[in-house]
This record gives sequence, structure tokens and C-alpha cells, in this order.
Amino acid sequence: MTKPRLTLEEHEELGRTLAAIHNELVHRVTQLANAYPRSGVEGEPYRKLRAAEKALNQARAELDHALFRDHPQAGETTMYYPHPEDRSVNLPTTRSR
Repeated sequence: MTKPRLTLEEHEELGRTLAAIHNELVHRVTQLANAYPRSGVEGEPYRKLRAAEKALNQARAELDHALFRDHPQAGETTMYYPHPEDRSVNLPTTRSR
């Protein structure tokens, strides 16, 4: 049985969300780079977040390819790489105990 693919609307919503997460992640990576060494034990959080940024970029690129395979006539690169003003989304927050 073939799994269902994302709809065009689902690709668009996922793209906006991942772009917003990317923006926040880049901000935090820069914050750590400016506050702690990038090497040694103290640099481990920076390196882990930098790796997460790279993995997120790779996932976005693969999803962009999937978008054009699934919706060749309607897909747009701005779905996974939206303009800065279109990247804002309300990310779910966790409730404090």
C-alpha cells in the first residue's frame, strides 16, 4: 500500500513552520557562538545545534524536491524557502508545571 503524500496546503504549512524553526535555530547558534567557545567541552552545545541546522536544511531541500514531484504544476520554491515576512508562525508552546 502506498502512503499518502502531503497535500499542497500541507507542504505550504510545513514549509512556513520549518523556515520559522530555521530562523530561530540560526539565531540560537549565533547566540551560542558569541557566548561560548566553539571547541572543547563548552562548544558541544554549539556543535549540536549547528548539526541540527544542517540536518534541517537538508530535510527542507528534500521536502522541496518531494513538493515538485508530488505537485509539479503548483509547487513553488517559496513554499520551503518563503520570503522573510512569510516565515512567522505560532509554534506550539509547552505548559509549565
